Amino acid sequence: MQPYTANWTHVTEFVMVGFAGVHEARLLFFTLFLTMYLFTLVENLAIILVVSLDHRLRRPMYFFLTHLSFLEIGYTSVTVPKMLAGFIGRDGDKNISYAGCLSQLFIFTFLGATECFLLAAMAYDRYVAICMPLRYGALVSWGTCTRLAGACWLVGFLTPMLPIYLMSQLTFCGSNVVDHFFCDASPLLALSCSDVTLKETADFLVSLVVLLVSSVVIAVSYGNIVWTLLRIRSVAERRKAFSTCAAHLIVVSLFYGTLFFMYVRTKVASSINFNKVVSVFYSIVTPMLNPLIYSLRNKEVKGALSRAISLKSWKGQ
Repeated sequence: MQPYTANWTHVTEFVMVGFAGVHEARLLFFTLFLTMYLFTLVENLAIILVVSLDHRLRRPMYFFLTHLSFLEIGYTSVTVPKMLAGFIGRDGDKNISYAGCLSQLFIFTFLGATECFLLAAMAYDRYVAICMPLRYGALVSWGTCTRLAGACWLVGFLTPMLPIYLMSQLTFCGSNVVDHFFCDASPLLALSCSDVTLKETADFLVSLVVLLVSSVVIAVSYGNIVWTLLRIRSVAERRKAFSTCAAHLIVVSLFYGTLFFMYVRTKVASSINFNKVVSVFYSIVTPMLNPLIYSLRNKEVKGALSRAISLKSWKGQ
């Protein structure tokens, strides 16, 4: 790392390169990502509305699912619109202020951490439902659900405090071109002319704590679920019990697989282009797939959606 020099110009805004290598196909990529973004919004809003309006779905599992849908909407909305503007807008549309960049990173990290803890809470809900069904009403009451959801949002909000503070203490000078489609930590650290060792270590430890705590809760919950299912003699009953948590398990596998790869590292990424692809997967593709997974794997959600569509069609006649 080069020492600080008074002649260097301090950066007040950043330029998001995005997917500069696809300039000739930018309209194609714009259409693709816009379609995925709108599809994500429609899917998640549909789940929120259906769960809110259908009394059959007013249960803890679907209460957590609505929070997950809110997270998915925010998760994509904090990054995708700016990326889309970079595809078809003027050169100035790729710029983002220093404060705006840190704010984007804060919100993105906050929502990502909250989703980790929310998925853990959903795993606990499935554990109690399958392993202790007689005590489910007492252990997973509405008060407990509200406190769990509130804790997920609160801890998620506190998670980026230290990393963002340390990022704000770094000096950015010289190049202000961020080789990414949003203000992620790794490409920003590559631009800093300060010593980033402390920042990298803090990022690694905070990411590790969030991922390990939430994943341990999920692993223990599903370990107990599997043990309970193995003791059920009826294959039909075992399949029925597992079907209630299959969608959640798929969502967890998609989300945590990419997050472990991206963030539990101590050094700036060696392959920026590959990291962009992975970032697209967990910030755009996964939020689009999650509602599909829950609706396709869950008969109750499919039934509620069918009833809502049928009622709308009946009223339109």
